[in-house]
Amino acid sequence: RQSVDREVLATRASAGICDVTTLGKIDIQGKDAGAFLNRVYANTFATLPVGKVRYGLMLREDGIVMDDGTTARLAEDEWVMTTTTANAVPVFRHLEFCRQCLWPDMDVQLISTTEAWAQFSVAGPNARRLLEKVVDQDISDAAFPYMACANITVCGGLRARLFRISFSGELAYEIAVPTRYGDAMIRALMKAGEEFDAVAYGTEALGVMRVEKGHVAGNELNGQSTALNMGLGKMVSKKKDAIGMVLSQREGMVAKDGLRLVGVKPVDPSQPLTAGSHFIAMGKPATAAHDDGWLTSVVYSPHLGHSIALGYLKDGSARMGERLRTVNLLKKTEVEVEIVSPHFIDPEGERLRA
Repeated sequence: RQSVDREVLATRASAGICDVTTLGKIDIQGKDAGAFLNRVYANTFATLPVGKVRYGLMLREDGIVMDDGTTARLAEDEWVMTTTTANAVPVFRHLEFCRQCLWPDMDVQLISTTEAWAQFSVAGPNARRLLEKVVDQDISDAAFPYMACANITVCGGLRARLFRISFSGELAYEIAVPTRYGDAMIRALMKAGEEFDAVAYGTEALGVMRVEKGHVAGNELNGQSTALNMGLGKMVSKKKDAIGMVLSQREGMVAKDGLRLVGVKPVDPSQPLTAGSHFIAMGKPATAAHDDGWLTSVVYSPHLGHSIALGYLKDGSARMGERLRTVNLLKKTEVEVEIVSPHFIDPEGERLRA
């Protein structure tokens, strides 16, 4: 854990660089690309301006969340979608089915470019100052605000893509270069970061920071979760139709007392939490009849100095401040916890908009 703590603290204090090349990447082009994305995402994409990125939710036909990620509009008819690493192939297969079988008349072309681009996240308060040493264009906050994207050049002319997006909750960018230049790019970034004591951080540290920020990931995208479960119900557009929209509104899936994403912290900071533990009300036996949900992701937060977790809790939004037990019968653990907001760090988002 010491190396993860060091990477998290150093990134939040100054700057960190993470290799995120494994994320799925799909180039989408054609005059109907925006309309196509509108049909496969639950939220609106057709009106996204050129030079902007938007976070998107993709639903299965049964209304369950299939994947989440960002899609950037680099030009009028040029879009780049990112997917989770595990779903890179399933999402591409799904998009091709939609293009070929459901809407064959649409002018839209897709190609998987996951292996064509090396991509790195640069995060932390000094991320912009670090990148300014390698990027040829102006990336000041005024010129390149939060959720901006562009085709750029780096190191005096090498073509690249830049996205101002953050999974860590810090001021952050993702920079992509053709794969053959990946090694040179990471070396240039680390060299530029020496002035700021930048660290290379891994996916475990990234996982800690995303839980601290309250971002969902694979553990929450479990093939049974809805947008409402994940606290993202407001993203689902009521002004258009898309795959999964109708069935996502089934009575059981929109119940007000259904599972909701919550943050969890132990009442005794010295007690560790265990992923998979179930929420049981105080004084109730640990049986299925009293099961109120479970912990999906557990990490140790070096920023807060104790374990924290995300979890799905019945009627969770209305239970902030409540104390429950988290029980794991397999590991024979029981911890008293408090239900809190899933946003442990910078709930107003001031850091990532700096």
